[in-house]
Amino acid sequence: MTTICVDQPATDTRAWAASVTMAATVFTVVTAEMLPVGLLTPLSDTLHITEGTAGLSLTVTGIVSAVASPVLPLLLGKLDRRTVLSALMVLLAVAAFIAATAPVYPVFLAARVLMGISIGGVWLFTVSLARRVVPEHAAGPATSLIFSGIGIASVLGIPAGAYVGELVGWRWAFAGVGLLALGLTVALSIFLPTLPPERAVRLADVREVLKLRQVRVGLVLVALIVTGHFAAYTYVRPLLEPHAGAALIGTLLLAYGVAGVIGNFLTGALRPTRALTVIAGGIALTALAMPVLGTTLAGSLVLLVIWGLAYGGTSVSTQAWGHAAAPSAPESSSAVLVGIYNGSIALGAFTGGQIADHLGTTTVTWIPAVLATAALVVLLANRRQRG
Repeated sequence: MTTICVDQPATDTRAWAASVTMAATVFTVVTAEMLPVGLLTPLSDTLHITEGTAGLSLTVTGIVSAVASPVLPLLLGKLDRRTVLSALMVLLAVAAFIAATAPVYPVFLAARVLMGISIGGVWLFTVSLARRVVPEHAAGPATSLIFSGIGIASVLGIPAGAYVGELVGWRWAFAGVGLLALGLTVALSIFLPTLPPERAVRLADVREVLKLRQVRVGLVLVALIVTGHFAAYTYVRPLLEPHAGAALIGTLLLAYGVAGVIGNFLTGALRPTRALTVIAGGIALTALAMPVLGTTLAGSLVLLVIWGLAYGGTSVSTQAWGHAAAPSAPESSSAVLVGIYNGSIALGAFTGGQIADHLGTTTVTWIPAVLATAALVVLLANRRQRG
């Protein structure tokens, strides 16, 4: 990732306006990435595909985002970051409008590819820029605000999309993302200062970061937790509909979202090791209980709340782990973590889709149960080795 050299912001008000705008930008791109989760059933019906095939739209976006995250900083090293972010948001708007009007699934997938480019770049650049647009004393809170935008989008964007889909159709949910992206393009040009890069990230920087053992452990934890989560969560709508009915899906996802926001701040206050232990343990227990207790509306609601509380702080906690593991190279560690995070979303959605299509939707919860338990084993082994 690039480091940025900028002048001290003119006022705290303008600086925080820039931070809030970037948080909203991250919220929008992550919502765009996750949107198919809450719309999977109507989307698959309209485009005449299976739910597993529809879930591949999340896989495609995750793969492209994973590649774009480390590559874009290398390709765009000399460009002003305000210009880059604005261009990426325009690209997101175009992709969202294409998705909203897609007549067939291949066109929809093409739109998701464009979204992946935008998502990978925006997520990475905003995380890096958080400390550059505010006075030094506010760098920590500004960074937390950006990270919270990621977590909140992951847990609130999906129910919001589901509600819009129920009210006016899934196409309007994507159109809404496009309109929001255009509005934020204007806001970025107004509130962000000029952000010329100081120097571009080199491949050597990434290689050096990967030599650090704790960075590698963090990448394994991200892969296990995020892959497991999205293997099941991508298909949460068809998983819940037999017990809750289509009309209550948005309400259930909203409950998950509110719990996730709370979990985002609760686990964000913990040390990374303890936070990830809570996250992995909560996901494992919820996934194991889902086939037994999730067969009623009340049971589904309780388990979704616990799931949201557990997973809500994942993005904050994994980034904190990366910064602690490589304090002298936060940009490079973020680039690698974001790439693995998005790649894990893709792998989880793909794996869950294959299992859902061949073994049934109810079996997908075993994936997070196994992988989250494996993450707990990794955390325990790492703790023992460090003494």
